[in-house]
Amino acid sequence: MRASTTLELAQRSAVANPSTLAIPPALAITHTGFVMVLVPIYWRHYGPGNFLWFSDVALLLSVPALWLRSSFLASTQLVGVIVLETLWLIDFTTGVLARKTPIGLASYMFDRRLPRLLRALSLFHLWLTPVLILVVSRTGYDRRALKYQTVLTWVILLASWRFTRPADNVNWVHSHRKDARTSRGRAGVVALLMVAIPLVFQLPAHLLLKRLFRPPAR
Repeated sequence: MRASTTLELAQRSAVANPSTLAIPPALAITHTGFVMVLVPIYWRHYGPGNFLWFSDVALLLSVPALWLRSSFLASTQLVGVIVLETLWLIDFTTGVLARKTPIGLASYMFDRRLPRLLRALSLFHLWLTPVLILVVSRTGYDRRALKYQTVLTWVILLASWRFTRPADNVNWVHSHRKDARTSRGRAGVVALLMVAIPLVFQLPAHLLLKRLFRPPAR
C-alpha cells in the first residue's frame, strides 16, 4: 500500500514538474553523432559561414541542450526557429508532392547538382524542432528566451552580413535588389531584418510557447 502511494506521488510530481522527466540518453547520443558527421561535411562543402544560418545555430546548440537538459538553450533556439522550420517543412513537403517549392527555403533539396549525402544531411530540419520541443517539454519553457534570442539574432545577422559571401545570402542579409547594392542599402536590409525577424517570427512563437509549456522549475 505504501509503495503504491509513493509511486502515485512520484507520478504526480513528474506531471507537475517537467524537469523530473528524463531525456532518453539514446537520443542525445544519436543526435550528437549525427552532428559530428554533419559538421565536417558541411564545412568542407559550404564553408564555415554556413553555420550562421539560424537553423544550423539551433542544430549545434541543441547538442548541449540535450546533454545539459538546458531549458534556456532549448527555449531560445525553439523560439528562434520554430516558425522558420515549419515554413521549411511546408516547402519541402510541397516539393516532394508537387515538385514545387513556393517558399524557396527547401529548393536546394531538389537540386541534383548537390551530392545526395549533402542533401540527406539537411534532413535534420525534419527532427530539429521535435528535439527542441522534447527538451522544453521536459525542462520547461524559459520565459527569458525571446529577450536573449533577439540579441543572438542581431549578432547572427551582423555576422552574416560582415563575414559571409553575398552569393550565399546567409540569413537573407545580401539582398539582390538594385537599391540594396550600396553600403547604405545593404545596411538598411540588415536593420530591417533585425526588426522584422524578432517581431514577425519570434514574438508569436514566444507567446504560443508560453501558453503551451510551464516555466522551468527553480
